[in-house]
Formats: sequence, C-alpha cells, structure tokens
Amino acid sequence: MTKSNPEPQSATHLDLLVRPAADGDLESLNDIYNQYVKETHFSFDIEPWTMDARREWFSRHALTGRYRLLVAEADGAVVGYTCSGQYRTKPGYLTSVETSVYLASNAVGRGAGTRLYEELFKSLEAEDVHRAYAGIALPNPASVALHEHFGFKRVAHFTEQGRKFDRYWDVAWFEKALGARPEN
Repeated sequence: MTKSNPEPQSATHLDLLVRPAADGDLESLNDIYNQYVKETHFSFDIEPWTMDARREWFSRHALTGRYRLLVAEADGAVVGYTCSGQYRTKPGYLTSVETSVYLASNAVGRGAGTRLYEELFKSLEAEDVHRAYAGIALPNPASVALHEHFGFKRVAHFTEQGRKFDRYWDVAWFEKALGARPEN
C-alpha cells in the first residue's frame, strides 16, 4: 500500500539527498513505517514491525534490478523512503512491481514524496519493468494526488477491503505503465 498523510502542501520544501537505503537506515525506516501502523489506516498492519522483520524486508531490495529502496535525507536524518517490490509471486508477474512512499511527519507536504518517486522511477527506467501498481487505503487525497501526478491511473476500487481501528476501509488500486513493450 502506498501511504501519505493528507496534510496540506507546505511552502517550505526540504533540501533533500535521495540515495539507496543502507543497513544503517533500518531503525529510521522502521520508526517511520510503524508510525503509520499505529496512527493511520494507510497500512493494514495492526502491530508495529520488529527489527528482525524489517531486516528480512530490507534483504529483498537491491542497488540494481526491479526491487529498489531509496531514502530521503534532510539535515543528515532519514525523513522518508520509497520502494518497489514484488507485486505477486507467480512468475508471469515478474515485470510488475508494487510501489510505496512513507514519510516522517515533519516531511509531509514538503516535496519529499515527489523527489523520492522521481528518483525511484528514474532508477527503474533501464529495468525490465512493465507496470507499477499502488494500493491506496481511502480516504487519502495526498497519496492519490501524488500518484496521479506521476501518471498513475485508478484501475480498481475495492470496498471494505481491509479492517483496522474497528472499521472497514476501501482501497483504490492505481497502475502506471513503465518501460518499453517487448517485441512479439
């Protein structure tokens, strides 16, 4: 699922360094994500992630290939991350990825999500990736706007797909074309 906080855009953009994630970023990544788990419906995880779970997740990303993990740093601190990961496990889905963006609360509405996605999609240009997908728990107008800005189109709307905080939430799925079509 892709997450973003629906706060209004701030006039103050962050001076960001976007780079591949490293082992030393794991605690910050986990803290950012677990804030969404505890406080929002944007993640359907109910319990915060452990560091062991975060390390296993981290191991599925690389500096090259389809599955990337990038972080945004401001003043030496990680303030967000984006990733592309496996969409489904069957081999026919290998050229599809699911993308996500997560931001620390002090980075929301300050251009970090846009910068992260710019770099993620640039890094995927040379890879054999045909489609990117993003599931967005609704309502989440900031995340919808970010994805539409990058050319994602809404392709599905599932009603009451997930339950959290004692209620059901709808999820919209978005799709973006990437790369060239293979010759038949």
